[in-house]
Amino acid sequence: MDVQDRTSWREYKDGRKAMREPRSVDLVCLPEMIFTGYVFPDAKAISPHLEDPKTGPTSRFCADLAARLHCYVAAGYPERHGPHEAERRVTDEGNEITTVGANSAVMYGPNGALVGGYRKTNLFETDMTWAKPGTGFVTFDLPSPLNTVSLGICMDLNTEPPAMWTLLDGPYEMANYCIERKTTLLVLLNAWLDSGRGSDEETDWQTVNYWAARLRPLWVKDSVQDERADGQSDDVEETFVIVCNRCGKENGMTFAGSSSLFNMRRGSGKPRLLHTLGRQEESIAVWTIP
Repeated sequence: MDVQDRTSWREYKDGRKAMREPRSVDLVCLPEMIFTGYVFPDAKAISPHLEDPKTGPTSRFCADLAARLHCYVAAGYPERHGPHEAERRVTDEGNEITTVGANSAVMYGPNGALVGGYRKTNLFETDMTWAKPGTGFVTFDLPSPLNTVSLGICMDLNTEPPAMWTLLDGPYEMANYCIERKTTLLVLLNAWLDSGRGSDEETDWQTVNYWAARLRPLWVKDSVQDERADGQSDDVEETFVIVCNRCGKENGMTFAGSSSLFNMRRGSGKPRLLHTLGRQEESIAVWTIP
Protein backbone atom coordinates (compact mmCIF):
# COMPACT_ATOMS: atom_id res chain seq x y z
CA MET A 1 0.00 0.00 0.00
CA ASP A 2 1.33 3.43 -0.95
CA VAL A 3 -0.45 6.74 -0.56
CA GLN A 4 2.17 9.09 -2.00
CA ASP A 5 0.17 10.19 -5.05
CA ARG A 6 -1.98 13.24 -4.39
CA THR A 7 -4.89 15.08 -5.95
CA SER A 8 -4.83 18.75 -6.90
CA TRP A 9 -6.71 20.73 -4.24
CA ARG A 10 -6.84 24.45 -3.60
CA GLU A 11 -4.26 25.15 -0.94
CA TYR A 12 -3.03 28.04 1.16
CA LYS A 13 0.39 27.34 2.61
CA ASP A 14 0.23 30.52 4.65
CA GLY A 15 -3.07 30.60 6.55
CA ARG A 16 -2.39 33.68 8.61
CA LYS A 17 -4.90 35.82 6.73
CA ALA A 18 -7.63 33.24 7.12
CA MET A 19 -6.85 32.98 10.83
CA ARG A 20 -7.74 36.66 11.25
CA GLU A 21 -11.07 36.74 9.46
CA PRO A 22 -14.32 35.45 11.07
CA ARG A 23 -16.02 32.59 9.21
CA SER A 24 -12.96 32.09 7.01
CA VAL A 25 -12.50 28.51 8.25
CA ASP A 26 -14.80 25.85 9.71
CA LEU A 27 -12.34 23.97 11.93
CA VAL A 28 -8.93 24.71 13.45
CA CYS A 29 -6.84 21.76 14.68
CA LEU A 30 -3.86 21.92 17.04
CA PRO A 31 -1.75 18.87 17.96
CA GLU A 32 -1.53 16.73 21.08
CA MET A 33 -0.50 18.70 24.20
CA ILE A 34 0.28 21.63 21.94
CA PHE A 35 1.21 24.28 24.52
CA THR A 36 2.97 22.21 27.19
CA GLY A 37 5.14 19.81 25.23
CA TYR A 38 4.73 16.06 25.37
CA VAL A 39 7.88 14.35 26.66
CA PHE A 40 7.72 14.21 30.47
CA PRO A 41 9.58 11.46 32.37
CA ASP A 42 7.11 11.05 35.21
CA ALA A 43 4.12 12.43 37.10
CA LYS A 44 6.25 14.82 39.15
CA ALA A 45 7.68 16.44 36.02
CA ILE A 46 4.34 17.03 34.32
CA SER A 47 2.34 18.05 37.39
CA PRO A 48 3.19 21.79 37.20
CA HIS A 49 1.94 21.82 33.59
CA LEU A 50 -1.43 20.11 34.11
CA GLU A 51 -4.47 22.21 33.21
CA ASP A 52 -7.96 22.31 34.60
CA PRO A 53 -10.66 21.58 32.02
CA LYS A 54 -12.66 24.62 30.86
CA THR A 55 -10.49 27.13 32.76
CA GLY A 56 -6.93 26.11 31.78
CA PRO A 57 -4.79 28.00 29.22
CA THR A 58 -5.57 25.64 26.33
CA SER A 59 -9.32 25.79 26.95
CA ARG A 60 -9.27 29.58 27.20
CA PHE A 61 -7.23 29.87 24.01
CA CYS A 62 -9.58 27.57 22.08
CA ALA A 63 -12.68 29.36 23.37
CA ASP A 64 -11.32 32.78 22.43
CA LEU A 65 -10.14 31.67 18.98
CA ALA A 66 -13.41 29.86 18.23
CA ALA A 67 -15.44 32.93 19.17
CA ARG A 68 -13.19 35.31 17.21
CA LEU A 69 -13.14 33.22 14.02
CA HIS A 70 -16.67 31.88 14.51
CA CYS A 71 -15.51 28.32 13.91
CA TYR A 72 -14.72 25.10 15.78
CA VAL A 73 -11.32 24.67 17.45
CA ALA A 74 -9.80 21.40 18.74
CA ALA A 75 -6.54 21.05 20.67
CA GLY A 76 -4.73 18.63 22.95
CA TYR A 77 -3.69 19.35 26.54
CA PRO A 78 -2.69 17.53 29.77
CA GLU A 79 -5.78 17.51 31.97
CA ARG A 80 -5.45 17.69 35.75
CA HIS A 81 -7.40 15.09 37.69
CA GLY A 82 -9.26 15.77 40.85
CA PRO A 83 -8.15 13.92 44.00
CA HIS A 84 -10.96 11.39 43.61
CA GLU A 85 -9.56 10.27 40.22
CA ALA A 86 -5.98 9.59 41.31
CA GLU A 87 -4.96 5.96 40.95
CA ARG A 88 -1.87 3.95 41.80
CA ARG A 89 -0.63 1.06 39.71
CA VAL A 90 2.46 -1.10 39.52
CA THR A 91 4.29 -1.48 36.20
CA ASP A 92 5.67 -4.74 34.83
CA GLU A 93 9.06 -3.58 36.10
CA GLY A 94 7.67 -3.26 39.63
CA ASN A 95 7.60 0.55 39.72
CA GLU A 96 4.66 2.23 41.40
CA ILE A 97 3.00 5.01 39.38
CA THR A 98 0.40 7.53 40.50
CA THR A 99 -1.85 8.87 37.75
CA VAL A 100 -2.22 12.62 38.08
CA GLY A 101 -4.16 13.44 34.93
CA ALA A 102 -5.21 12.48 31.42
CA ASN A 103 -3.85 13.15 27.95
CA SER A 104 -6.92 15.01 26.74
CA ALA A 105 -8.40 17.06 23.92
CA VAL A 106 -11.02 19.77 23.94
CA MET A 107 -13.31 21.23 21.27
CA TYR A 108 -15.00 24.63 21.33
CA GLY A 109 -17.68 25.97 19.00
CA PRO A 110 -18.34 29.20 17.05
CA ASN A 111 -19.92 30.94 20.03
CA GLY A 112 -16.93 30.19 22.23
CA ALA A 113 -18.82 27.52 24.18
CA LEU A 114 -17.49 24.09 25.03
CA VAL A 115 -18.60 21.37 22.62
CA GLY A 116 -16.95 18.52 24.51
CA GLY A 117 -13.76 16.87 25.65
CA TYR A 118 -11.98 13.58 25.17
CA ARG A 119 -9.37 11.55 27.05
CA LYS A 120 -6.85 9.45 25.10
CA THR A 121 -7.92 5.81 25.27
CA ASN A 122 -4.82 3.91 24.07
CA LEU A 123 -1.79 5.25 25.92
CA PHE A 124 1.77 5.45 24.62
CA GLU A 125 4.63 4.53 26.98
CA THR A 126 5.28 8.22 27.68
CA ASP A 127 1.67 8.69 28.82
CA MET A 128 1.78 5.65 31.09
CA THR A 129 4.10 7.39 33.55
CA TRP A 130 1.38 9.85 34.59
CA ALA A 131 -1.91 9.52 32.70
CA LYS A 132 -5.10 7.57 33.27
CA PRO A 133 -6.65 6.22 30.04
CA GLY A 134 -10.03 7.35 28.82
CA THR A 135 -13.00 5.06 28.56
CA GLY A 136 -13.60 5.17 24.80
CA PHE A 137 -13.64 7.28 21.66
CA VAL A 138 -15.96 10.25 21.18
CA THR A 139 -18.10 11.67 18.36
CA PHE A 140 -19.76 15.06 18.00
CA ASP A 141 -22.77 15.75 15.77
CA LEU A 142 -22.00 19.19 14.35
CA PRO A 143 -23.71 21.39 11.76
CA SER A 144 -22.80 21.14 8.07
CA PRO A 145 -20.23 21.09 6.59
CA LEU A 146 -18.49 19.23 9.45
CA ASN A 147 -21.39 16.90 10.32
CA THR A 148 -20.37 13.74 12.24
CA VAL A 149 -16.91 14.36 13.71
CA SER A 150 -14.94 11.75 15.67
CA LEU A 151 -11.94 12.80 17.73
CA GLY A 152 -8.87 10.77 18.69
CA ILE A 153 -5.33 11.28 19.94
CA CYS A 154 -2.19 9.71 18.42
CA MET A 155 -1.81 6.20 19.93
CA ASP A 156 -5.57 5.68 19.59
CA LEU A 157 -4.67 4.39 16.10
CA ASN A 158 -2.76 1.55 17.75
CA THR A 159 -3.59 -1.07 20.33
CA GLU A 160 -2.07 -1.26 23.77
CA PRO A 161 0.26 -4.16 24.59
CA PRO A 162 -0.05 -7.06 25.01
CA ALA A 163 -2.58 -6.96 22.16
CA MET A 164 -1.03 -7.99 18.84
CA TRP A 165 -1.83 -6.27 15.53
CA THR A 166 -1.74 -7.62 11.98
CA LEU A 167 -2.60 -5.91 8.69
CA LEU A 168 -5.29 -8.48 7.91
CA ASP A 169 -6.99 -8.86 11.27
CA GLY A 170 -6.19 -5.64 13.09
CA PRO A 171 -7.70 -4.98 15.57
CA TYR A 172 -8.90 -1.75 13.94
CA GLU A 173 -10.61 -0.12 16.91
CA MET A 174 -10.68 3.46 15.60
CA ALA A 175 -11.65 2.59 12.03
CA ASN A 176 -14.43 0.23 13.08
CA TYR A 177 -15.70 2.84 15.51
CA CYS A 178 -15.88 5.39 12.67
CA ILE A 179 -17.81 2.95 10.48
CA GLU A 180 -20.25 2.22 13.29
CA ARG A 181 -20.82 5.92 13.97
CA LYS A 182 -20.93 6.85 10.26
CA THR A 183 -18.17 9.36 10.84
CA THR A 184 -17.75 11.90 8.05
CA LEU A 185 -14.65 13.55 9.54
CA LEU A 186 -12.04 11.92 11.79
CA VAL A 187 -9.66 14.30 13.55
CA LEU A 188 -6.46 12.89 15.07
CA LEU A 189 -4.36 15.20 17.24
CA ASN A 190 -0.88 13.68 17.37
CA ALA A 191 2.64 13.93 18.74
CA TRP A 192 3.78 11.03 16.56
CA LEU A 193 7.50 10.27 16.50
CA ASP A 194 9.55 10.33 13.31
CA SER A 195 10.04 6.89 11.76
CA GLY A 196 13.72 7.51 11.17
CA ARG A 197 13.39 6.24 7.61
CA GLY A 198 13.97 8.23 4.46
CA SER A 199 15.46 11.06 6.48
CA ASP A 200 16.44 12.86 3.28
CA GLU A 201 12.79 13.01 2.17
CA GLU A 202 10.70 16.09 2.90
CA THR A 203 7.76 14.02 4.17
CA ASP A 204 7.94 11.03 6.51
CA TRP A 205 6.25 8.66 4.07
CA GLN A 206 6.74 5.67 6.36
CA THR A 207 4.58 7.38 8.98
CA VAL A 208 1.96 8.67 6.52
CA ASN A 209 1.53 5.16 5.08
CA TYR A 210 1.34 3.74 8.59
CA TRP A 211 -1.52 6.08 9.52
CA ALA A 212 -3.44 4.99 6.43
CA ALA A 213 -2.77 1.30 7.15
CA ARG A 214 -4.16 1.62 10.68
CA LEU A 215 -7.45 2.87 9.18
CA ARG A 216 -7.67 0.09 6.60
CA PRO A 217 -11.37 -0.81 7.08
CA LEU A 218 -12.27 2.71 5.91
CA TRP A 219 -10.88 2.06 2.41
CA VAL A 220 -10.02 -1.63 1.91
CA LYS A 221 -11.53 -3.46 -1.07
CA ASP A 222 -14.20 -5.93 -0.01
CA SER A 223 -14.07 -8.91 -2.39
CA VAL A 224 -17.68 -9.86 -1.68
CA GLN A 225 -19.04 -6.33 -2.12
CA ASP A 226 -21.80 -6.03 -4.71
CA GLU A 227 -20.60 -3.46 -7.22
CA ARG A 228 -21.93 -1.89 -10.38
CA ALA A 229 -20.14 -2.28 -13.68
CA ASP A 230 -18.28 0.99 -13.20
CA GLY A 231 -16.69 -0.36 -10.04
CA GLN A 232 -18.57 1.93 -7.66
CA SER A 233 -20.66 0.50 -4.84
CA ASP A 234 -24.36 1.32 -4.67
CA ASP A 235 -24.01 2.86 -1.22
CA VAL A 236 -20.90 5.04 -1.23
CA GLU A 237 -19.62 6.12 2.17
CA GLU A 238 -16.47 8.07 2.84
CA THR A 239 -14.57 9.57 5.73
CA PHE A 240 -12.18 12.49 5.54
CA VAL A 241 -9.27 12.10 7.97
CA ILE A 242 -7.22 14.98 9.36
CA VAL A 243 -3.97 14.01 11.09
CA CYS A 244 -2.62 17.07 12.87
CA ASN A 245 0.87 16.10 13.97
CA ARG A 246 3.64 17.87 15.79
CA CYS A 247 7.07 18.51 14.28
CA GLY A 248 10.45 19.41 15.80
CA LYS A 249 12.37 17.94 18.74
CA GLU A 250 11.84 17.69 22.48
CA ASN A 251 14.05 16.05 25.10
CA GLY A 252 15.87 13.94 22.53
CA MET A 253 12.75 12.84 20.63
CA THR A 254 12.02 13.88 17.03
CA PHE A 255 8.44 14.17 15.82
CA ALA A 256 7.30 13.16 12.34
CA GLY A 257 5.44 16.29 11.30
CA SER A 258 3.85 15.33 7.96
CA SER A 259 0.34 16.44 8.97
CA SER A 260 -2.04 14.97 6.41
CA LEU A 261 -5.50 15.09 4.93
CA PHE A 262 -6.98 11.83 3.57
CA ASN A 263 -10.14 10.85 1.77
CA MET A 264 -11.10 7.25 2.59
CA ARG A 265 -13.93 5.78 0.56
CA ARG A 266 -15.40 2.41 1.57
CA GLY A 267 -14.38 -0.40 -0.74
CA SER A 268 -12.21 1.82 -2.95
CA GLY A 269 -9.13 -0.29 -2.34
CA LYS A 270 -6.85 2.67 -1.71
CA PRO A 271 -6.75 5.73 0.55
CA ARG A 272 -6.39 9.09 -1.21
CA LEU A 273 -3.84 11.47 0.24
CA LEU A 274 -5.14 14.94 -0.52
CA HIS A 275 -2.46 16.96 1.21
CA THR A 276 0.52 16.66 3.52
CA LEU A 277 3.04 18.99 5.14
CA GLY A 278 6.76 18.33 5.47
CA ARG A 279 8.26 16.45 8.39
CA GLN A 280 10.04 19.61 9.60
CA GLU A 281 7.51 22.12 8.31
CA GLU A 282 6.00 24.33 11.00
CA SER A 283 3.18 26.28 9.39
CA ILE A 284 -0.49 27.14 9.24
CA ALA A 285 -2.19 25.49 6.28
CA VAL A 286 -5.77 25.93 5.15
CA TRP A 287 -7.15 22.90 3.32
CA THR A 288 -10.42 23.22 1.41
CA ILE A 289 -12.66 20.18 0.93
CA PRO A 290 -15.28 20.85 -1.78
